[in-house]
Amino acid sequence: MLNGGLLRIREALPTIKPAERNAAHYILEHPEEVIRLSVKELAEKSNSSQAAIIRLCKNLDLDGYQELKIRIAADLQSSLSGDEEYKEIQPNDDIPTLIESISANNIHSIRETLKIIDPVAVEQAVQALSRAKRIDLYGVGASQLICQDAQQKFLRINKLCNAFSDTHLQLTSAVTLTPDDVAVGISYSGETTQVLAAIKQAKESGALTIGITKYGANPLSGLVDIRLATASTESDIRSAATSSRIAQLNVIDILFMSVASQNYDETISYLRKTRKAIQEEFRRK
Repeated sequence: MLNGGLLRIREALPTIKPAERNAAHYILEHPEEVIRLSVKELAEKSNSSQAAIIRLCKNLDLDGYQELKIRIAADLQSSLSGDEEYKEIQPNDDIPTLIESISANNIHSIRETLKIIDPVAVEQAVQALSRAKRIDLYGVGASQLICQDAQQKFLRINKLCNAFSDTHLQLTSAVTLTPDDVAVGISYSGETTQVLAAIKQAKESGALTIGITKYGANPLSGLVDIRLATASTESDIRSAATSSRIAQLNVIDILFMSVASQNYDETISYLRKTRKAIQEEFRRK
């Protein structure tokens, strides 16, 4: 997918180095103009340098300035075709408006995540999870709900999986991991202290580590072996993660279905067994 250039810049803006920030701001403010400019012309107009622009592209995980322009052009085309932007929630919105706005925001987060998630990183994560003897998932608050969802899914296909809600147990479990295991840290901000502590311990234990976090540089993305980026633009009035949670759940679904499809017949067998056991238990009650 060749869009997501503007999104990458917006998400990474807080961590972009000062030398590159002038160019980043100019691109965000004048995207239609930028796609017609050479790197030299952009450097002059943004009071930047050609070297800084090339570094910016590299830090955005792009091959170069030409790829950035192609992605920006795709962004502009998506905008013209009517792709929804994030809808702010207003204090006096009625129920029909809230239904529309919240649903649109969730859809928007998934679409934005699709623009920035790296298929190569997803493939690496799938292969690691498929080989893992044990999977530990670390998250706090809303992210812990994502961990529990993943645990429920992977256990149903006979993948040993832990998603302890107690952060002390998360750390204790991380100590016992081995190089045959995988640890997954989930934190949209990438700064959750308890998740970082568990991932650090998992690395010391020799486990391969995966991070599901927002796009751009943050402590979690810099710590893990494999980074899976998500995107979500949310209002300051939110009381808990909403759109970001949907994007994270979508990534978990991608990982689960990809792992499950690699051993399809075995997966179907386990799913049937677990479904039958649950149905029989409910009938007894």
